[in-house]
Amino acid sequence: MAYKSLDSITRSDIEALGISDDVSYKLLRDLDDIIRNHGSSATPPERWIEISRRILHPDLPFSFHQMMYYGCYKDFGPDPPAWLPDPRGREFLGDDYKDPVSSFSKFQEFSVSNPEVYWRTILDELNILFSVPPKCVLDRDRSGDNPGGNWLPGAYLNPARNCLSSSSKRRSDDDVVIRWRNEGSDDLPVNAMTLLELRSQVWLTAHALNALDLVEESAIAIDMPMNVESVIIYLAIVLAGHVVVSIADSFSPREISTRLKISKAKAIFTQDEIIRGDKSIPLYRRVVDAEAPLAIVIPARGSFVSMNLRENDLSWNEFLGNAGKMRGMEYIAVEKPAGACTNILFSSGTTGEPKAIPWTNISPLKSAADAWCHMDVHQGDVVAWPTNLGWMMGPWLVYASLINGACMALYNGSPLGPAFAKFVQDAEVTMLGVIPSIVRTWQNSNSTSGFDWSRIRCFGSTGEASNVDEYLWLMSRAHYKPVIEYCGGTEIGGSFVTGSLLQPQSLAAFSTAAMGCKLFILGEDGNPLVSKFMVQSSRRRRSRRIGSLASRVWSFEQSPEWKSLQRLLQRNAHLSRTDFKKTRRLFERTSKGYYRAQGRADDTMNLGGIKVGSVEIERVCNSVDDSVLETAAIGVPPPSGGPEQLVIAVVLKSQELTNRDLNLLKKSFNSEIQKKLNPLFKVYYCL
Repeated sequence: MAYKSLDSITRSDIEALGISDDVSYKLLRDLDDIIRNHGSSATPPERWIEISRRILHPDLPFSFHQMMYYGCYKDFGPDPPAWLPDPRGREFLGDDYKDPVSSFSKFQEFSVSNPEVYWRTILDELNILFSVPPKCVLDRDRSGDNPGGNWLPGAYLNPARNCLSSSSKRRSDDDVVIRWRNEGSDDLPVNAMTLLELRSQVWLTAHALNALDLVEESAIAIDMPMNVESVIIYLAIVLAGHVVVSIADSFSPREISTRLKISKAKAIFTQDEIIRGDKSIPLYRRVVDAEAPLAIVIPARGSFVSMNLRENDLSWNEFLGNAGKMRGMEYIAVEKPAGACTNILFSSGTTGEPKAIPWTNISPLKSAADAWCHMDVHQGDVVAWPTNLGWMMGPWLVYASLINGACMALYNGSPLGPAFAKFVQDAEVTMLGVIPSIVRTWQNSNSTSGFDWSRIRCFGSTGEASNVDEYLWLMSRAHYKPVIEYCGGTEIGGSFVTGSLLQPQSLAAFSTAAMGCKLFILGEDGNPLVSKFMVQSSRRRRSRRIGSLASRVWSFEQSPEWKSLQRLLQRNAHLSRTDFKKTRRLFERTSKGYYRAQGRADDTMNLGGIKVGSVEIERVCNSVDDSVLETAAIGVPPPSGGPEQLVIAVVLKSQELTNRDLNLLKKSFNSEIQKKLNPLFKVYYCL
């Protein structure tokens, strides 16, 4: 759609969007006032900030927001900033320093070239507690099993203890650290738990774990929605020195079984069922079908589980009852070396069996540091991010909020409807994390209408490629607060490319390498592309600096899985293979310095934020019906951009089948894929 420049917009243009006569008159008068007062010397970003602050609000039609945004930036070119920061602060850089905004790139370079100074500052800012302090931040000896060097050598710590400690620097025992609400209780006040109450519950759960007489550092699985009980259990397992096995509550029995066997889990925490609206999903039954070890079963509602348990399984009340005499008694945290494993997460299994990805004691520090550095999470914040402990962002949310002294907000229900939007309002969320498919659903259903999101000061986005118009809409819901794009991986406990509140933010784009990371875009030959930006010619299209993203590892980003991947990198003449990790993501570095995701370089699809291989889907679809000879699973981005949609191309044994038969096959494909792979996957078309 073609948009007019701001000075060409008329009152009739505004009224054509369904805006009343008197409102359109005021809007045009305010717009003229901004244009007149700023004059011809004002830059489009300066005008946009004035418009977004003075004119736009969530009750106006989104089409008017688009008219203002695209009119303001009509002749601006690529990467128009949708948000600009305010200058503040002074650190480190001496004579090179101007202000944090213009000097941010120098800050980022400093974090890479001076890890000892930078990370000591971060550890002090986060008030990280060590039972034995590290000898240094980074031992650069790359021999043996440490190709990237050894982080925090000699240190002993427990990340759960750091989540539960109080200090004048971060918070007090009376501070609320979890706010939550169960679906169906949307008209009741938001539940709240103080740090003192959380610590008491975690201590009791850790004592109950001891009563199970498990061997030291046992793997203990969690297959639950992300609610207050699962967070308590997660922290208790880590506090007691055991290892959490993260399993998403959407997985099928086969996927649960695979992860339990790989991790050699000795027990599993789960729920009797998951309640979503008027539906009950039997989660415990899946765990039983997966032939899980000892299960501790939490009731989804009320105090008692809703079904009979296996002979040796325990209800939540029975489990806690074993430690009843220890209630209120402190549990002394089990401190372990910095490189000790605390959490086993998993790859998506796109090329076969999922790979176990261990998080060490310092992985949580990367999560917390990213939240502090790039999203400014701090005491007084309320952080919500619809996710699950089975995915990286679940543990990330625990550590990013609690280590930074913030409160996490948990909605035990679907995040897609108005009930979640109301929870964001009622819990007074200040930082809201999303994936693009959720934003699209909110926009299409208008489910956020009427709710006050003005307390939000920034959004975070991860999991999928985002869309400019959808994220313009998202910003408009909170009076144009910025969206911090966040891309990384389970192996690193956080991001390698992201945004920053100290930089202008362009929609659906990353503004910087994460602090502590150095990024390169590699061409087909495996070498970094030249630094000079190339442009499009009117006659022919030249190179646009698109290639595979690679990251130099000088950050708390080195799980054992990361180190093993480093050894597999192809050696380049001038790049040490132990310094760089090549990702499967294709990125473009734009002429204005932003990074934009361009998809993946393998056959992996991203469906609703979950990566899956085409081979997995095809294997399921090929066995659905005798009429199917072969299938091909394809991830197709929508015309307007955003997350991929699953399309199945079908080769049939008979050419006489009709379109109606293809529709039936689509239903069969959906049923089998959701049953055997993931209930969140959906086939959009069959060809």
